[in-house]
Amino acid sequence: MPDPATSGKNRQPHITVSHLTMAFDSFVLMRDLNFTINYGDVFIIMGGSGCGKSTLLRHLIGLEEPAEGEIFYGDENFTNAVSARRQEILRRMGILFQSGALWSSMTLAENVGLPLGEFTELRPDEIREIALLKLALVGLKGFEDYYPSEISGGMQKRAGMARAMALDPEILMLDEPSAGLDPVSSRLIDELILELRDNLGATIVVVTHALASIFAIGNNCVFLDAETKTIIARGDPKELLAHSQDPTVHRFLSPGEDERL
Repeated sequence: MPDPATSGKNRQPHITVSHLTMAFDSFVLMRDLNFTINYGDVFIIMGGSGCGKSTLLRHLIGLEEPAEGEIFYGDENFTNAVSARRQEILRRMGILFQSGALWSSMTLAENVGLPLGEFTELRPDEIREIALLKLALVGLKGFEDYYPSEISGGMQKRAGMARAMALDPEILMLDEPSAGLDPVSSRLIDELILELRDNLGATIVVVTHALASIFAIGNNCVFLDAETKTIIARGDPKELLAHSQDPTVHRFLSPGEDERL
């Protein structure tokens, strides 16, 4: 199968960030961020703790507003869009927050069916059928009527991904999808991300500091540096490891170093 990140339409910009500054009152977290995420990318937002990775993701989905700069989806200015239009753009996305954010009082099938019930006119039986399909796609066939407390952390993350893809999104935003998981579970999540990219043709944006995941799934990235408060590297993580002359970037990407944590 052709790599969705290397052919045709996929080299066109899907998300463009232009001169973005993230700030809280007078405190500037990151300034003048410029990067492009192409169709079919598995795009990694990486950097050390406290550099603003998750905050950047929140800006991309409109939960935080830029102090300066703009975010575009295709040719459309998301930052300046009216609320109703923003919601239409957001419905083309699936989002997995770091905690998984599953409702504890609902079964996995009910959790996955929640966005379908809210944003479609499907009948309850149709919603359940789709929910069961999405859970099967993430390896949770047979667990549809379990509650989140009855399954492992890795399974909860996969259930969260099933819900994120309930509406067949063209973009998936994943915040630390393997955080807190053992190495085997983390590898399963990485494999699932690539399968979703290939099967859905989705563009996937991943916040992570997990080195194994960065190299296993990422074909494009930005490196946020807390000291300079901007991007100090961008591109394929493997190429950055091989060729970057920046000691901070090289140290972060080098096996055995713990500064990335």
